[in-house]
Amino acid sequence: MRDVAALAKVSIKTVSRVVNAEAGVSPSLVRRVMAAAERLDYRHNMTASSLRRSNGRSATIGVVLEDVANPFSSALHRSIEDVAVLRGVLVLAGSSDEDEEREQQLVSAFASRRVDGLIIQPSSHDHSYLQAERKAGTAVVFVDRPPSFLDADTVLTDNAAGVRRGVRHLVEHGHRRIGYLGDLHTIMTASERHRGYVEELAASRIELDESLVRLDLRGIEKAERATLEMLGGPRPPTALFAGQNLVTIGAFRALRKLKLHQRIALIGFDDILLADLLEPGITVIAQDPTAIGRT
Repeated sequence: MRDVAALAKVSIKTVSRVVNAEAGVSPSLVRRVMAAAERLDYRHNMTASSLRRSNGRSATIGVVLEDVANPFSSALHRSIEDVAVLRGVLVLAGSSDEDEEREQQLVSAFASRRVDGLIIQPSSHDHSYLQAERKAGTAVVFVDRPPSFLDADTVLTDNAAGVRRGVRHLVEHGHRRIGYLGDLHTIMTASERHRGYVEELAASRIELDESLVRLDLRGIEKAERATLEMLGGPRPPTALFAGQNLVTIGAFRALRKLKLHQRIALIGFDDILLADLLEPGITVIAQDPTAIGRT
């Protein structure tokens, strides 16, 4: 630690505060100390430190996401990690795969490692199980979706409003038969997006046609099959709204397969990689997972 302090031209106390993730250290100082530590190949002994520290902090947080491979969750994870690194905090992350039991197992595993906080993209429908962690002093924040049976800080997007905007755009371009492709309806965000679709149709005085609605589409392949089925019906839609990024990819695949991608409009919720480079480009209602993660 003394060598790190000398190289960074700061006091040993400052180095200690940085490696122990204490508050009150400027981001520029954190970067300077971390750069010096990396240059000297300094490895902080977290186990010994946790025994010495009076505040009991571990300088770690646990992050539970739907699927770290999903583009939205991946961007969310990266932004959380970027902020944490500046504060000398290690991020432990795992995927719940929309499984309540797996979410609770991950939370339990992180808690056993005495993380200082938890950031959760929830799958469970009852988060009262987290009361014990909160009583133990673990900070809990939810992202993308609110918790159930627990009052906690949450960072959200107005999902219904975003879908209403997208459907309104299609209506303004003359579409009356607008198909909807949605994620698992048990997911709060998916339910809210479907609600936005229904509400905007009503506001536009367009009768809801249930034959143009497909819900519980988990993954690209299922979305592609559902789109092919919908487009093969006697009165297919002239436009599609896809309620999730992987669903959007599946819908676009189906349109390409039927050579309808130039004739049927497609809007998706959540950005997808290279959406503007496809032919034609896909219009998306883009959330900002980076801003959500930083918040």
